[in-house]
Amino acid sequence: MLGLLAMGWACSNEKSEEAVVTAADSAVWSAPDTADWAQQPDGDLLRYGRALVANTTAFFGEKGSIASLTNGLNCQNCHLDAGTRPFTNNYALVASTYPRFRARSGSVETVHKRIADCFERSLNGTAPDSLSREGQAIAAYVLWVGSNVNKGETREGAGLYEIEGLDRAAHPDSGKLVYAAKCQSCHQVDGQGIANGQGGYTFPPLWGDKSYNHAAGLYRLSRFASYVKQGMPLGTTHDKPQLTDAEAWDVAAYVNSQPRPGFDLSADWPDISGKPADHPFGPWADSFSAEQHKYGPFKPIKAFYKAKKS
Repeated sequence: MLGLLAMGWACSNEKSEEAVVTAADSAVWSAPDTADWAQQPDGDLLRYGRALVANTTAFFGEKGSIASLTNGLNCQNCHLDAGTRPFTNNYALVASTYPRFRARSGSVETVHKRIADCFERSLNGTAPDSLSREGQAIAAYVLWVGSNVNKGETREGAGLYEIEGLDRAAHPDSGKLVYAAKCQSCHQVDGQGIANGQGGYTFPPLWGDKSYNHAAGLYRLSRFASYVKQGMPLGTTHDKPQLTDAEAWDVAAYVNSQPRPGFDLSADWPDISGKPADHPFGPWADSFSAEQHKYGPFKPIKAFYKAKKS
């Protein structure tokens, strides 16, 4: 089901911090045409960047041709079609929004910092040097993907389409049933996916030592649920989903209740009042339980902060 999961570009503060679109004022976004690369002086760099995103493990996995830096997942495991598919965590808004302030770090971040975060959290590894050809190529490519979106512009299908929250907590037990019916044929009963024999995966692991760590964007239920609703199981499209909203939330709760690598979160969210409602690690600037911050319902938490802000 979640045949393409891993990197979690959107991993920060609700709508203002995420590439999340809940309303649109224009036609569905699509990426620029790669055919144009033939006329561009940096065309070779862009091709290399796309290859690094689409097949990260070949370069940086266990048997990587450059170095062994990651858990064997590919960037496009989460950013479908190398970050170009509408509604599914694409790179459409990167060029128009970076550099940007992110509440998670409490600082203005460059696109290189954002890429590094993804390598460290979703790929549970180490990022290539931003000055290296690989670091430059990845940055050039993700910026190119969104080069047709103007600063401040809203485009339907850009980023990740956020589904509505439930009026109840997400249920891991119900999600286990969804996983068995829709996901485990690819990701297996134990969630460890199917290895390709080359240091990577035909279908990636969704938990365990080789999956994303608990600082990744997909460890937040809203990110995971929205992603699978728009893109999974394989064959799903935004206008032809195979999961209901409730199923998406519940399977997110099941997958993210399983063990996975940890990460030092001590420097995250220097202003704790900026934490998203579904950030599952305290401290928080509210009295809601850790259980509710992980599984919901999130609407009361959001309402609390909205009222406090106003």
